[in-house]
Amino acid sequence: IAKWVAQGLYLESNRDECTVSLIYTVHLKKPGSVSFDYQYVDNSIFFEFFIQNDQCQEMDQDSNKKWIKLTTHGEWGTHIVNLNSGTNILYWRTTRVTLGSKAVKPVVLKNIRIEGVAYTSECFPCKPGTFSRAPGSSSCEPCPRDTYSGRGASSCTPCNSKTHFASEGSATCKSRPPCSEKDYIQTYSTCDKDGKTQVIYKWVEPQICLEAAAGAVTLPPSGQREPCPPCNPGFYNNDTATCSPCPPGTYSDGVKACKPCPAGTEPVLGYEYKWWNVLPANMKTSCFNVANNNCDGLNGWEAAGNHVQSGAGRSDNDYLILTLTVPGFKLPVSVRGVSGSEYGRVTFEFETSCSSDCEFYFMADVNRRSTNVIESWDGIKTKQSYTHIITENSSVAFTWAFQRTSQASDVRQYVNDMVKIYSVTVTNAMDGVASACRACALQSQQAGSSCVPCPAGHYIDKETNHCQECPPNTVLSGHLIYGKEACQPCGPGSKSNKEHSVCFSDCSFTYTGRVRTLLYDFSALTSAGSIMNGPSFTAKGTKYYHLFNISLCGAEGHKAAVCRDNVTNLPNEDAGGGQQGSSVEAFLCQSTIIPSDGRGLRTALSSQSISLADTFQGATVEKSLNGITARPELFPSASKRIPDIHFFYRSSQVTTSCQRGRNAVVSLRCNPEKTAKGDISVPSECPAGTCDGCTFHFLWESSSACPRCSAVDYHAIEGACKAGVQDTVFVWTEPRLCTGGLTIPLKRTSPCEAIDFWLKVGAGLAVFCAILLISLTCYFWKKNKKLEFKYSKLVMSANKECELPVADSCAIMEGEGDENEEEEVVYANKSSLLAKLKAVATKVKEQKQLVKVFF
Repeated sequence: IAKWVAQGLYLESNRDECTVSLIYTVHLKKPGSVSFDYQYVDNSIFFEFFIQNDQCQEMDQDSNKKWIKLTTHGEWGTHIVNLNSGTNILYWRTTRVTLGSKAVKPVVLKNIRIEGVAYTSECFPCKPGTFSRAPGSSSCEPCPRDTYSGRGASSCTPCNSKTHFASEGSATCKSRPPCSEKDYIQTYSTCDKDGKTQVIYKWVEPQICLEAAAGAVTLPPSGQREPCPPCNPGFYNNDTATCSPCPPGTYSDGVKACKPCPAGTEPVLGYEYKWWNVLPANMKTSCFNVANNNCDGLNGWEAAGNHVQSGAGRSDNDYLILTLTVPGFKLPVSVRGVSGSEYGRVTFEFETSCSSDCEFYFMADVNRRSTNVIESWDGIKTKQSYTHIITENSSVAFTWAFQRTSQASDVRQYVNDMVKIYSVTVTNAMDGVASACRACALQSQQAGSSCVPCPAGHYIDKETNHCQECPPNTVLSGHLIYGKEACQPCGPGSKSNKEHSVCFSDCSFTYTGRVRTLLYDFSALTSAGSIMNGPSFTAKGTKYYHLFNISLCGAEGHKAAVCRDNVTNLPNEDAGGGQQGSSVEAFLCQSTIIPSDGRGLRTALSSQSISLADTFQGATVEKSLNGITARPELFPSASKRIPDIHFFYRSSQVTTSCQRGRNAVVSLRCNPEKTAKGDISVPSECPAGTCDGCTFHFLWESSSACPRCSAVDYHAIEGACKAGVQDTVFVWTEPRLCTGGLTIPLKRTSPCEAIDFWLKVGAGLAVFCAILLISLTCYFWKKNKKLEFKYSKLVMSANKECELPVADSCAIMEGEGDENEEEEVVYANKSSLLAKLKAVATKVKEQKQLVKVFF
């Protein structure tokens, strides 16, 4: 059954996804107030406090009073609300939405105080484990360690310390168990005057085990004395057991003495802690437990030579805390004119070794506003490195917190579970030391010239040490501006701003294909687009949505997509009286939305806002860019005539699951049926927008994603010639896959001649030619007949007399041929008209030659 659970000195909320309310009804004789202390560290829980009257009507409250603010690990928050006279029904309600497999951190309440009630009519006895020192006490105190008490006690009874022990607030004493390997820890002694250290073993405090009991282990002897590790970079050893920071303007690798930076260079300030004989001066360690004060004053972390490790604490559910305070950041002189959002970086290398549900947190508190969890890890983690980029020049307190288990127990079971941090590096720290020097820009070539800042977008020339502007469409890679190679080219389809600090898209794109060049204008998509996919459901049935905000082009590198929390990170007033709202600004960001009907809530909740991508990589029709791969196959296929344009983005912050950071791809697809703003969708196979948790895919279909229209996108249609006038109209080629650009030409009218007149002329000429051809054919055919007849008679006469006739008897007299027209002549097979004409011409020529012979 999901419910709030009493844990002795505090109340703990449920650990599942059920919505559970803690209700308390009180009648006030006069206006008063209610206050309570709380621990609220898990932003997957929505924690609200509200008040109703006896008519079950909710009292007026602003959001700052209703929704409880997050606290950091190891800190208590206090919430105070005014109450009206009469009946007040107080509600503490928690709702949890689990989007991962992390162990839940329940809400913890204690010290609920109500003012304005009537005087009590009776006194209540103290419960076992507590006592009251004098009659009329307003509250009962818990019994100290190694003491106990029964119900209604006025004092606590000591336990037999030789055989028994008791935790704070105990009702009985428990027998001391035999000592085991879990009851001692290994640590290192501080360096002595000879520069030596050694491994030592000591019992976990407070020691509850018996060394003399049967089967007990003894404490191992201390190790051999060894040379102390060297100083950390930027420090030096002046023949003492301690390390001192190098003076300003000098540097050291931690082994050699400090040296001044050469001419033309400046020190690289920061912290580089990799040797841990003692904790650095700007690091503090502490121990905290929600339920008691047993570990207050203990060291939560111990230096161990080449690493610093979590300490033993008093119980397994203690928070072991290590804090590094940075007063601010100071950029090197040469890059102070460089624009950009990075002021420094913190990098640490760590590993965890756990046998239970341990968790390791990395947190940051900027300007003492509130501590936020940057990243967390649970279970066993191999040796790995994590980097966080600082984007605000403010004082920051970085905190590492380790908890072996969230379950409270009087018996130590996981004392050997620990986390080790091998190195911590912070760049550009204001009070940092230098481990090296870097080249700087010089004011002149004269000896002794001082370093000067380069203007935005300029690098330091290696030959002259003067500032030179980066080439067009290149950006400076962070704060490394030495040499022209520091200017990195922007990706395809992008350009740099004037300061050469970021690459961005101006919402225009050009694609040259095999047949034509396509010009795109995405200016209609400049405002941030949104998509809310879902609904999805948690394992316990809570309905939620993912809201994605997308800024396709940004505004010259300024990220325009904003995701805001309206619950777990409420605005805090800063020192100037302004409001520090909780929001995430990026090219792509995501919020988790729980609708008002999700858990019976009265308003929709927006929480867990994260940045998915804050750097534009480029735009191209290719499917891959800088290691990021688009997957158009996740979306329904489109026309092959117009290719999709892929916009690639990357996040500068790495996460535990994505060592290279999150990526995002927005594919623009031409769809004339959509509006100019269009619609955004996620793959149906990956409803959360990502299939692997690291790369997010979006499809933006819009008419604005079509190329600009050109002359090849329309064609002309000519009308009939009527009354000497002809109309020509222009229409778009269907389907129309373009937008904007050229406008279609208006109807064109031009003079023309009627086609009927020329048709008649052509028909007349054709008829005349046909008649002429037929006439010529008949004439030559008839002529050929006559010549063939004459030739036949001549041949026959020659064959009979075996000699040629005399010339005067061979001639054919006029009219003679007509008399013999009826004589039969044998002809050859029929031939084509052209062959016959050729044959007639040939025979006529032969007969003419033969006739000439006779004459």
